Amino acid sequence: MESLPDAIVQSILSLMSNAKDVASCNCVSKRWKDSMPYLRSLFFSRNLFDNLTNGDTPDAAVLQMVSSVVKLEELVVYCPFSGSGLASWLSMVGSSLKNLELRLDNITEHDTITEIPSKLDCIRAAWNLESLKLWGVLMVYSPKWDVFQRLKNLEIVGARLEDHALVDALRACPNLTHLLLLGCEGLRSISIQNPYLKQCKLDFFGVGNSSLTVNSSKLESLEVQGCSLIRVCETQCLKNLSISNNAGRVYMVDFGKLVALETLSIRGVQWCWDAISKLLQMASEVKHLYMKVEFTGDSETLLPFPEIDFVDFFNSHPKLQTFDVHGAMFAAICQKNSLKNVDSRFQIPCLEKVVVTVRSPLNAEQKMSTLDSLVKFANNLKKMTIKILQMKSSHSSADDFFEEICRFRYMNRKIVSIE
Repeated sequence: MESLPDAIVQSILSLMSNAKDVASCNCVSKRWKDSMPYLRSLFFSRNLFDNLTNGDTPDAAVLQMVSSVVKLEELVVYCPFSGSGLASWLSMVGSSLKNLELRLDNITEHDTITEIPSKLDCIRAAWNLESLKLWGVLMVYSPKWDVFQRLKNLEIVGARLEDHALVDALRACPNLTHLLLLGCEGLRSISIQNPYLKQCKLDFFGVGNSSLTVNSSKLESLEVQGCSLIRVCETQCLKNLSISNNAGRVYMVDFGKLVALETLSIRGVQWCWDAISKLLQMASEVKHLYMKVEFTGDSETLLPFPEIDFVDFFNSHPKLQTFDVHGAMFAAICQKNSLKNVDSRFQIPCLEKVVVTVRSPLNAEQKMSTLDSLVKFANNLKKMTIKILQMKSSHSSADDFFEEICRFRYMNRKIVSIE
Protein backbone atom coordinates (compact mmCIF):
# COMPACT_ATOMS: atom_id res chain seq x y z
CA MET A 1 0.00 0.00 0.00
CA GLU A 2 3.07 2.29 0.11
CA SER A 3 2.54 3.23 -3.53
CA LEU A 4 -1.04 4.30 -3.01
CA PRO A 5 -1.95 7.98 -2.55
CA ASP A 6 -2.91 9.05 0.96
CA ALA A 7 -6.51 9.64 -0.08
CA ILE A 8 -6.86 6.02 -1.26
CA VAL A 9 -5.30 4.65 1.94
CA GLN A 10 -7.61 6.78 4.02
CA SER A 11 -10.62 5.61 2.01
CA ILE A 12 -9.71 1.94 2.44
CA LEU A 13 -8.95 2.14 6.16
CA SER A 14 -12.07 4.20 6.82
CA LEU A 15 -14.11 1.10 6.00
CA MET A 16 -12.93 -0.59 9.20
CA SER A 17 -15.15 -0.53 12.25
CA ASN A 18 -13.97 -3.17 14.75
CA ALA A 19 -12.12 -1.34 17.52
CA LYS A 20 -9.61 -4.16 17.96
CA ASP A 21 -8.64 -3.98 14.28
CA VAL A 22 -8.40 -0.20 14.47
CA ALA A 23 -6.03 -0.43 17.44
CA SER A 24 -3.85 -2.91 15.55
CA CYS A 25 -3.67 -0.67 12.49
CA ASN A 26 -2.50 2.22 14.64
CA CYS A 27 0.66 0.24 15.34
CA VAL A 28 1.51 -0.55 11.71
CA SER A 29 2.85 2.82 10.60
CA LYS A 30 2.47 6.54 11.12
CA ARG A 31 0.71 6.77 7.76
CA TRP A 32 -1.92 4.27 8.86
CA LYS A 33 -2.32 5.91 12.22
CA ASP A 34 -2.86 9.27 10.52
CA SER A 35 -5.75 7.70 8.57
CA MET A 36 -7.70 6.73 11.69
CA PRO A 37 -9.47 10.11 12.10
CA TYR A 38 -11.35 9.37 8.88
CA LEU A 39 -13.17 6.33 10.28
CA ARG A 40 -16.93 6.49 9.95
CA SER A 41 -17.90 3.59 12.24
CA LEU A 42 -16.62 2.05 15.49
CA PHE A 43 -17.68 -1.25 17.05
CA PHE A 44 -16.66 -2.29 20.57
CA SER A 45 -17.34 -5.99 21.22
CA ARG A 46 -18.61 -7.45 24.48
CA ASN A 47 -15.32 -8.79 25.89
CA LEU A 48 -12.93 -6.35 24.26
CA PHE A 49 -11.66 -4.82 27.51
CA ASP A 50 -11.75 -7.84 29.81
CA ASN A 51 -7.94 -7.79 30.25
CA LEU A 52 -7.24 -4.10 30.75
CA THR A 53 -4.23 -3.27 32.94
CA ASN A 54 -2.58 -0.22 34.54
CA GLY A 55 -5.86 1.09 35.87
CA ASP A 56 -7.37 1.63 32.42
CA THR A 57 -11.18 1.48 32.15
CA PRO A 58 -13.48 0.73 29.22
CA ASP A 59 -14.86 4.28 29.50
CA ALA A 60 -11.39 5.78 29.01
CA ALA A 61 -10.40 3.37 26.24
CA VAL A 62 -13.53 4.10 24.23
CA LEU A 63 -13.14 7.83 24.80
CA GLN A 64 -9.56 7.79 23.51
CA MET A 65 -10.56 6.10 20.28
CA VAL A 66 -13.80 8.04 19.74
CA SER A 67 -12.12 11.41 20.33
CA SER A 68 -9.55 10.67 17.62
CA VAL A 69 -12.23 10.43 14.89
CA VAL A 70 -13.15 13.61 13.04
CA LYS A 71 -16.71 12.73 12.03
CA LEU A 72 -18.01 9.48 13.50
CA GLU A 73 -21.33 8.39 11.98
CA GLU A 74 -21.91 5.03 13.67
CA LEU A 75 -21.08 3.86 17.20
CA VAL A 76 -21.83 0.36 18.49
CA VAL A 77 -20.87 -0.45 22.09
CA TYR A 78 -21.48 -3.90 23.58
CA CYS A 79 -18.79 -3.72 26.27
CA PRO A 80 -19.68 -2.50 29.82
CA PHE A 81 -19.66 1.26 30.35
CA SER A 82 -20.97 3.89 32.75
CA GLY A 83 -23.36 6.76 32.27
CA SER A 84 -20.55 9.29 32.73
CA GLY A 85 -18.48 7.45 30.13
CA LEU A 86 -21.33 7.55 27.61
CA ALA A 87 -21.84 11.25 28.31
CA SER A 88 -18.18 11.98 27.58
CA TRP A 89 -18.22 10.07 24.27
CA LEU A 90 -21.40 11.66 23.00
CA SER A 91 -20.15 15.13 23.95
CA MET A 92 -17.39 14.50 21.39
CA VAL A 93 -19.29 12.89 18.52
CA GLY A 94 -22.99 13.29 19.31
CA SER A 95 -23.66 15.86 16.61
CA SER A 96 -22.23 13.70 13.80
CA LEU A 97 -23.67 10.32 14.88
CA LYS A 98 -26.35 8.84 12.64
CA ASN A 99 -26.49 5.32 14.07
CA LEU A 100 -26.09 4.44 17.75
CA GLU A 101 -26.34 0.95 19.24
CA LEU A 102 -25.78 0.36 22.96
CA ARG A 103 -25.90 -2.66 25.22
CA LEU A 104 -27.04 -0.93 28.40
CA ASP A 105 -27.29 -4.05 30.58
CA ASN A 106 -29.23 -2.21 33.27
CA ILE A 107 -32.49 -4.16 33.22
CA THR A 108 -31.47 -6.12 36.36
CA GLU A 109 -29.39 -3.48 38.11
CA HIS A 110 -30.96 -2.04 41.27
CA ASP A 111 -28.87 1.13 41.34
CA THR A 112 -29.56 2.16 37.76
CA ILE A 113 -32.51 4.36 38.67
CA THR A 114 -30.26 6.62 40.78
CA GLU A 115 -27.32 6.58 38.34
CA ILE A 116 -26.30 10.12 37.44
CA PRO A 117 -26.18 10.81 34.61
CA SER A 118 -28.64 8.19 33.41
CA LYS A 119 -27.45 6.28 30.35
CA LEU A 120 -30.81 6.86 28.68
CA ASP A 121 -30.72 10.59 29.40
CA CYS A 122 -27.23 10.89 27.91
CA ILE A 123 -28.50 9.79 24.51
CA ARG A 124 -30.14 13.18 23.95
CA ALA A 125 -26.66 14.54 23.08
CA ALA A 126 -26.83 12.51 19.85
CA TRP A 127 -29.60 14.71 18.52
CA ASN A 128 -28.82 13.98 14.85
CA LEU A 129 -29.53 10.24 15.08
CA GLU A 130 -31.32 8.35 12.32
CA SER A 131 -31.22 4.94 14.02
CA LEU A 132 -31.12 4.02 17.73
CA LYS A 133 -30.80 0.43 19.01
CA LEU A 134 -30.80 -0.37 22.74
CA TRP A 135 -30.30 -3.71 24.53
CA GLY A 136 -31.09 -4.48 28.18
CA VAL A 137 -33.11 -1.36 28.95
CA LEU A 138 -34.71 -0.27 32.21
CA MET A 139 -37.16 2.52 31.39
CA VAL A 140 -39.45 3.03 34.37
CA TYR A 141 -39.06 6.80 34.23
CA SER A 142 -39.43 8.95 31.15
CA PRO A 143 -36.04 9.58 29.52
CA LYS A 144 -35.01 13.23 29.41
CA TRP A 145 -34.83 13.40 25.66
CA ASP A 146 -35.25 16.37 23.41
CA VAL A 147 -36.89 15.79 20.04
CA PHE A 148 -35.01 13.49 17.65
CA GLN A 149 -36.26 15.02 14.43
CA ARG A 150 -34.23 12.73 12.14
CA LEU A 151 -34.73 9.46 13.99
CA LYS A 152 -36.41 6.94 11.67
CA ASN A 153 -35.56 3.62 13.34
CA LEU A 154 -35.93 2.73 17.04
CA GLU A 155 -35.18 -0.77 18.37
CA ILE A 156 -35.37 -1.82 22.01
CA VAL A 157 -34.54 -5.44 22.87
CA GLY A 158 -34.90 -6.95 26.35
CA ALA A 159 -36.52 -4.20 28.39
CA ARG A 160 -38.54 -3.43 31.49
CA LEU A 161 -40.80 -0.53 30.68
CA GLU A 162 -43.58 1.54 32.16
CA ASP A 163 -46.45 2.73 29.98
CA HIS A 164 -45.89 6.47 30.46
CA ALA A 165 -42.12 6.17 29.94
CA LEU A 166 -42.57 4.44 26.59
CA VAL A 167 -45.20 6.98 25.49
CA ASP A 168 -42.84 9.86 26.29
CA ALA A 169 -39.92 8.16 24.54
CA LEU A 170 -41.99 7.66 21.38
CA ARG A 171 -43.23 11.24 21.57
CA ALA A 172 -39.61 12.35 21.30
CA CYS A 173 -39.38 10.53 17.95
CA PRO A 174 -42.12 12.23 15.87
CA ASN A 175 -40.81 11.08 12.48
CA LEU A 176 -40.28 7.42 13.35
CA THR A 177 -40.93 4.98 10.48
CA HIS A 178 -39.64 1.69 12.00
CA LEU A 179 -40.27 0.52 15.57
CA LEU A 180 -39.06 -2.74 17.13
CA LEU A 181 -39.80 -3.71 20.76
CA LEU A 182 -38.68 -7.27 21.56
CA GLY A 183 -38.78 -9.10 24.88
CA CYS A 184 -40.37 -6.17 26.72
CA GLU A 185 -42.15 -6.56 30.06
CA GLY A 186 -44.09 -4.36 32.47
CA LEU A 187 -46.40 -2.77 29.90
CA ARG A 188 -50.15 -2.88 30.42
CA SER A 189 -51.63 -0.34 28.02
CA ILE A 190 -49.54 0.61 25.00
CA SER A 191 -50.37 3.63 22.87
CA ILE A 192 -48.35 4.37 19.73
CA GLN A 193 -49.20 7.69 18.09
CA ASN A 194 -46.47 8.15 15.47
CA PRO A 195 -48.03 9.40 12.22
CA TYR A 196 -45.20 8.27 9.88
CA LEU A 197 -44.75 4.76 11.30
CA LYS A 198 -44.60 2.09 8.57
CA GLN A 199 -43.05 -1.02 10.17
CA CYS A 200 -43.92 -2.05 13.73
CA LYS A 201 -42.91 -5.26 15.53
CA LEU A 202 -43.90 -5.71 19.19
CA ASP A 203 -43.15 -8.65 21.49
CA PHE A 204 -44.32 -8.37 25.11
CA PHE A 205 -43.54 -10.70 28.02
CA GLY A 206 -46.08 -11.44 30.73
CA VAL A 207 -49.48 -13.04 31.05
CA GLY A 208 -50.61 -11.79 27.65
CA ASN A 209 -53.27 -9.32 28.80
CA SER A 210 -51.80 -6.05 27.52
CA SER A 211 -53.84 -3.71 25.35
CA LEU A 212 -52.47 -1.96 22.27
CA THR A 213 -53.60 1.08 20.30
CA VAL A 214 -51.75 2.16 17.16
CA ASN A 215 -52.54 5.33 15.24
CA SER A 216 -50.55 5.76 12.04
CA SER A 217 -52.07 6.36 8.62
CA LYS A 218 -48.92 5.03 6.90
CA LEU A 219 -48.66 1.71 8.74
CA GLU A 220 -47.74 -1.11 6.33
CA SER A 221 -46.61 -3.96 8.58
CA LEU A 222 -47.64 -4.84 12.14
CA GLU A 223 -46.47 -7.84 14.20
CA VAL A 224 -47.82 -8.18 17.75
CA GLN A 225 -47.16 -10.83 20.38
CA GLY A 226 -48.62 -10.78 23.89
CA CYS A 227 -51.67 -8.49 23.63
CA SER A 228 -55.30 -9.38 24.33
CA LEU A 229 -56.94 -6.21 22.98
CA ILE A 230 -55.63 -4.65 19.77
CA ARG A 231 -56.94 -1.53 18.05
CA VAL A 232 -55.45 0.04 14.92
CA CYS A 233 -57.19 3.26 13.96
CA GLU A 234 -56.10 3.57 10.33
CA THR A 235 -55.46 0.54 8.14
CA GLN A 236 -55.68 1.70 4.53
CA CYS A 237 -51.96 0.97 3.94
CA LEU A 238 -51.62 -2.15 6.11
CA LYS A 239 -50.22 -5.00 3.99
CA ASN A 240 -48.82 -7.45 6.56
CA LEU A 241 -50.47 -8.30 9.88
CA SER A 242 -49.37 -10.90 12.44
CA ILE A 243 -51.04 -11.36 15.83
CA SER A 244 -50.03 -14.00 18.35
CA ASN A 245 -50.51 -14.56 22.07
CA ASN A 246 -48.68 -17.51 23.56
CA ALA A 247 -49.53 -16.78 27.20
CA GLY A 248 -53.03 -15.29 27.24
CA ARG A 249 -56.23 -14.98 25.23
CA VAL A 250 -56.99 -12.56 22.38
CA TYR A 251 -60.32 -10.95 23.28
CA MET A 252 -60.81 -8.17 20.80
CA VAL A 253 -59.40 -6.82 17.54
CA ASP A 254 -60.52 -3.59 15.90
CA PHE A 255 -58.97 -2.74 12.53
CA GLY A 256 -61.68 -1.55 10.21
CA LYS A 257 -61.58 -2.71 6.59
CA LEU A 258 -58.21 -4.21 5.65
CA VAL A 259 -58.37 -3.28 1.98
CA ALA A 260 -54.61 -3.49 1.30
CA LEU A 261 -53.87 -6.56 3.42
CA GLU A 262 -51.83 -9.23 1.66
CA THR A 263 -50.56 -11.42 4.52
CA LEU A 264 -52.41 -12.34 7.72
CA SER A 265 -51.03 -14.58 10.47
CA ILE A 266 -52.96 -15.39 13.64
CA ARG A 267 -51.41 -17.64 16.28
CA GLY A 268 -51.88 -18.55 19.90
CA VAL A 269 -53.39 -21.03 22.31
CA GLN A 270 -56.84 -19.42 22.60
CA TRP A 271 -58.72 -16.69 20.78
CA CYS A 272 -62.29 -15.57 21.33
CA TRP A 273 -64.24 -16.67 18.29
CA ASP A 274 -65.63 -13.16 17.76
CA ALA A 275 -62.07 -11.88 17.34
CA ILE A 276 -61.20 -14.60 14.79
CA SER A 277 -64.39 -14.24 12.74
CA LYS A 278 -64.19 -10.44 12.76
CA LEU A 279 -60.59 -10.49 11.59
CA LEU A 280 -61.37 -12.96 8.80
CA GLN A 281 -64.28 -10.79 7.65
CA MET A 282 -62.12 -7.66 7.60
CA ALA A 283 -59.35 -9.49 5.70
CA SER A 284 -61.44 -10.42 2.67
CA GLU A 285 -58.66 -9.29 0.27
CA VAL A 286 -55.89 -11.32 1.93
CA LYS A 287 -53.54 -13.34 -0.29
CA HIS A 288 -51.55 -15.31 2.31
CA LEU A 289 -53.30 -16.67 5.40
CA TYR A 290 -51.62 -18.50 8.31
CA MET A 291 -53.86 -19.82 11.12
CA LYS A 292 -52.26 -21.57 14.10
CA VAL A 293 -54.81 -21.03 16.89
CA GLU A 294 -55.44 -24.10 19.07
CA PHE A 295 -58.77 -23.27 20.74
CA THR A 296 -61.52 -20.70 21.01
CA GLY A 297 -63.80 -19.69 23.90
CA ASP A 298 -64.61 -16.55 25.89
CA SER A 299 -63.62 -18.01 29.27
CA GLU A 300 -60.97 -20.31 30.71
CA THR A 301 -62.72 -23.26 29.08
CA LEU A 302 -60.94 -24.31 25.90
CA LEU A 303 -63.42 -24.94 23.09
CA PRO A 304 -63.04 -26.21 19.52
CA PHE A 305 -63.76 -23.97 16.55
CA PRO A 306 -67.40 -23.87 15.39
CA GLU A 307 -68.29 -25.35 12.02
CA ILE A 308 -67.19 -23.28 9.02
CA ASP A 309 -68.77 -23.56 5.60
CA PHE A 310 -66.06 -24.50 3.09
CA VAL A 311 -67.63 -22.68 0.14
CA ASP A 312 -68.48 -19.56 2.10
CA PHE A 313 -64.95 -19.33 3.50
CA PHE A 314 -63.18 -19.44 0.14
CA ASN A 315 -65.79 -17.26 -1.58
CA SER A 316 -65.18 -14.67 1.15
CA HIS A 317 -61.42 -14.74 0.40
CA PRO A 318 -61.28 -14.89 -3.42
CA LYS A 319 -57.65 -13.70 -3.71
CA LEU A 320 -56.21 -16.31 -1.35
CA GLN A 321 -52.98 -17.77 -2.73
CA THR A 322 -51.41 -19.40 0.35
CA PHE A 323 -53.42 -21.19 3.05
CA ASP A 324 -51.45 -22.55 6.04
CA VAL A 325 -53.94 -24.03 8.49
CA HIS A 326 -53.46 -25.76 11.83
CA GLY A 327 -55.53 -28.62 13.21
CA ALA A 328 -58.31 -26.57 14.88
CA MET A 329 -59.18 -24.45 11.84
CA PHE A 330 -58.80 -27.42 9.51
CA ALA A 331 -61.17 -29.43 11.69
CA ALA A 332 -63.69 -26.56 11.52
CA ILE A 333 -63.92 -26.76 7.71
CA CYS A 334 -64.13 -30.57 7.90
CA GLN A 335 -67.36 -30.85 9.87
CA LYS A 336 -70.41 -32.82 8.76
CA ASN A 337 -72.07 -29.95 6.89
CA SER A 338 -68.97 -27.97 5.85
CA LEU A 339 -69.08 -29.27 2.27
CA LYS A 340 -72.84 -29.19 1.79
CA ASN A 341 -72.73 -26.19 -0.57
CA VAL A 342 -70.01 -27.55 -2.85
CA ASP A 343 -71.15 -28.04 -6.46
CA SER A 344 -69.56 -28.27 -9.90
CA ARG A 345 -69.60 -24.49 -10.37
CA PHE A 346 -67.51 -23.81 -7.28
CA GLN A 347 -63.89 -22.69 -7.77
CA ILE A 348 -61.00 -21.54 -5.62
CA PRO A 349 -59.43 -19.38 -8.33
CA CYS A 350 -56.11 -18.14 -6.90
CA LEU A 351 -55.05 -20.80 -4.39
CA GLU A 352 -51.52 -22.06 -5.18
CA LYS A 353 -50.13 -23.43 -1.91
CA VAL A 354 -51.77 -25.27 0.99
CA VAL A 355 -50.14 -26.45 4.23
CA VAL A 356 -52.39 -28.53 6.50
CA THR A 357 -51.38 -29.64 10.00
CA VAL A 358 -53.35 -32.66 11.21
CA ARG A 359 -53.27 -33.72 14.86
CA SER A 360 -56.22 -36.06 15.23
CA PRO A 361 -57.80 -38.95 13.28
CA LEU A 362 -61.30 -37.84 14.33
CA ASN A 363 -63.70 -37.18 11.43
CA ALA A 364 -61.19 -38.83 9.10
CA GLU A 365 -63.70 -39.24 6.30
CA GLN A 366 -64.68 -35.56 6.33
CA LYS A 367 -61.02 -34.51 6.46
CA MET A 368 -60.18 -36.62 3.43
CA SER A 369 -63.17 -35.15 1.59
CA THR A 370 -61.94 -31.65 2.38
CA LEU A 371 -58.43 -32.43 1.14
CA ASP A 372 -59.90 -33.88 -2.02
CA SER A 373 -62.05 -30.77 -2.52
CA LEU A 374 -59.03 -28.49 -2.17
CA VAL A 375 -57.23 -30.37 -4.92
CA LYS A 376 -60.33 -30.63 -7.10
CA PHE A 377 -61.56 -27.03 -6.97
CA ALA A 378 -58.25 -25.15 -6.69
CA ASN A 379 -57.27 -25.34 -10.34
CA ASN A 380 -54.03 -23.40 -9.83
CA LEU A 381 -52.85 -25.43 -6.84
CA LYS A 382 -49.13 -26.13 -7.19
CA LYS A 383 -48.22 -27.61 -3.81
CA MET A 384 -50.03 -29.17 -0.84
CA THR A 385 -48.10 -30.21 2.27
CA ILE A 386 -49.80 -32.38 4.90
CA LYS A 387 -48.06 -32.28 8.29
CA ILE A 388 -48.84 -35.10 10.74
CA LEU A 389 -48.25 -33.71 14.24
CA GLN A 390 -48.33 -35.73 17.50
CA MET A 391 -50.93 -38.18 16.27
CA LYS A 392 -51.13 -41.26 18.49
CA SER A 393 -50.05 -44.05 16.18
CA SER A 394 -51.09 -46.73 18.69
CA HIS A 395 -54.71 -45.98 17.94
CA SER A 396 -56.07 -48.11 15.08
CA SER A 397 -58.05 -45.20 13.60
CA ALA A 398 -54.83 -43.20 13.37
CA ASP A 399 -53.21 -45.96 11.33
CA ASP A 400 -56.21 -46.13 9.00
CA PHE A 401 -56.24 -42.36 8.60
CA PHE A 402 -52.54 -42.27 7.82
CA GLU A 403 -53.03 -44.95 5.19
CA GLU A 404 -55.76 -42.83 3.60
CA ILE A 405 -53.45 -39.82 3.56
CA CYS A 406 -50.71 -41.90 1.94
CA ARG A 407 -53.16 -43.11 -0.69
CA PHE A 408 -54.29 -39.53 -1.30
CA ARG A 409 -50.69 -38.46 -1.64
CA TYR A 410 -50.02 -41.23 -4.19
CA MET A 411 -53.04 -40.25 -6.26
CA ASN A 412 -51.89 -36.60 -6.31
CA ARG A 413 -48.15 -37.11 -6.07
CA LYS A 414 -47.27 -34.19 -8.35
CA ILE A 415 -48.49 -31.65 -5.82
CA VAL A 416 -49.03 -33.44 -2.46
CA SER A 417 -46.29 -34.25 0.07
CA ILE A 418 -46.36 -35.57 3.64
CA GLU A 419 -44.24 -34.42 6.57
